[in-house]
This record gives sequence, C-alpha cells and structure tokens, in this order.
Amino acid sequence: MHPARVDPPPTRRSPRTTALTVTALAAASLLLLALVAASWHPLTALDGAIARTTHRWAVTDRGVTHTSRILTDWVWGPTTMRILCAAAVGWLVWRHRAWWLALWVAATCALGTLVQQTVKAAVGRPRPVWPDPVDSAHYAAFPSGHALTATVVCGLLLWLLRRYGAGRALWSTARAVAVVSVVGVGLTRVWLGVHWASDVVGGWLFGALLVVLAVVSYERWHGPGNARPTGHS
Repeated sequence: MHPARVDPPPTRRSPRTTALTVTALAAASLLLLALVAASWHPLTALDGAIARTTHRWAVTDRGVTHTSRILTDWVWGPTTMRILCAAAVGWLVWRHRAWWLALWVAATCALGTLVQQTVKAAVGRPRPVWPDPVDSAHYAAFPSGHALTATVVCGLLLWLLRRYGAGRALWSTARAVAVVSVVGVGLTRVWLGVHWASDVVGGWLFGALLVVLAVVSYERWHGPGNARPTGHS
C-alpha cells in the first residue's frame, strides 16, 4: 500500500488577472506578427543592427559559437524538448493514470508545432544571409521554432510540477532551469545568425500564449486542484 500524497491547496487565479494576461500576450503576439509581415522599417533596422553585431562576435569567438551550436542542437533543441514532453506524458499516464491531462499536454505541444509552421508559411520571412555563416537553418524565420517549442514545453513542465505539489527546492531549481533554457535557446539562435531577434521574441510570445491558454482551458474544464495522489489504498 502506498501512502496518499496530500496536495497543496490549489492556487486561485483571479479571472480578471487571467483575462488580462491572455489579452496582453495575444495583443503583443499579433502586433509583432503584423509588424514583421509588414516589414516595418524600425523593426527590421533594429533586427539588422543586432544581427550584424552578434554575427561579428560569432565569427570572432569560435569557442562560444561552438558551445552555442551544441546547446541549440542537443540541449535546448526542439527534439530534446519533445522528448521531455513525451517523458512527462508517460509519467502522467504511468504514475498518475492522468490520461486526460497527458492528452492535454501532448495536444498542446502538437499545437505549438502546428502554430509555428502555419505562421512561418503565412509570413514567409527570410532568414539572415551571411557571406561567412557559422550555422545554417531551413524554412522561414518567423517565429523561431526553437524558442516557441522551449517556451511551450518548459511552461507545461512547470505547470505540472506546481500541480503535483513539487517541493520548494525542486520548484526553484526547475524554474531556474526553465528560464535559462528558454532565454538561452533564443540567444543562441540570434548568435548563430539563423534568426532575427524579433523571430525569437515572437517564439517566446506565441509559446507563452499557448501555455496560458492550455492551462486556463484545462483548469476551467477539470478544476485547478484535481491532481490525484499516487498509488491506491
């Protein structure tokens, strides 16, 4: 017999705060999308200035560039993030029998990929082009798939940890790792010259919006405090 775990009291979110968060993320995402699609000169000029500066650094500092390629391809890349998502789904099913929650997490990750590819195809923004590239990437630039995927997966994993009552040390560590991963993967994409800075910001915004919508919709449907104890009496 396994002892039942007592969940912490569910966090009650103010409906007004939730609505404001969703509205702010949606407005920022759509505004940036419109500015990128319209090739708004102040934005493209800023992107160009940032890209030229970081590319000079990347060409000069080969050590940081090599490290960035390892981080962006193997540590924080979309494949790694999807493996983490699959592991979380397996954990929910095997350890908690939380079939609906597992499906919700998997569907949100899949939706993130769909949104990313749809927006890329619709906007068709070219990636930076260099005479001396330090890395390469395919498909359109906006939004950054690396940034969007990392934001969605890390956001969902933090939600699951909070939902299942992670201890203070685990929660603090996981939150720090998530922030470093999401910010870090965005910086590597700009450093390697395969994305404009606004591509990365777009990935962060769209990813955060998807996470918030997934959390709010699931908790409205299923309740914020319905994480089940492990084991059976």
